[in-house]
Amino acid sequence: MKAVNSTKAPSAIGPYSQAVQKDGFTFVSGQLPIDETTGEFAGADISSQTKQSLENTKYILEEAGLEMKDIIKTTILLKNIEDFAVVNEIYGQYFSAPFPARATYEVSRLPKDALIEIESIAKK
Repeated sequence: MKAVNSTKAPSAIGPYSQAVQKDGFTFVSGQLPIDETTGEFAGADISSQTKQSLENTKYILEEAGLEMKDIIKTTILLKNIEDFAVVNEIYGQYFSAPFPARATYEVSRLPKDALIEIESIAKK
């Protein structure tokens, strides 16, 4: 197993890697909407937080030599499922057909009280 770390994305806030590679797969840990340059959320709304979580994912994939089109599965955790339509619209700007498989869940609370967290699995 090989760890992947990008200086453009926020560092792990616990005993885990931003991503790991094993057997040709890259597993990207859940990405909070933290802007690495400020250490803060990109904004207080679901739109800006969704974009930042996806940008963080993109930075980590680039470090691994991959692109967003290499993602085969995502899991989206939302503080409020009512935000699904906004998230879906922004998500669609980062992917094209064939789209990755995906699961979306509402959860009671996310780290740092984020509105969204996105994890991904990619393969070249």
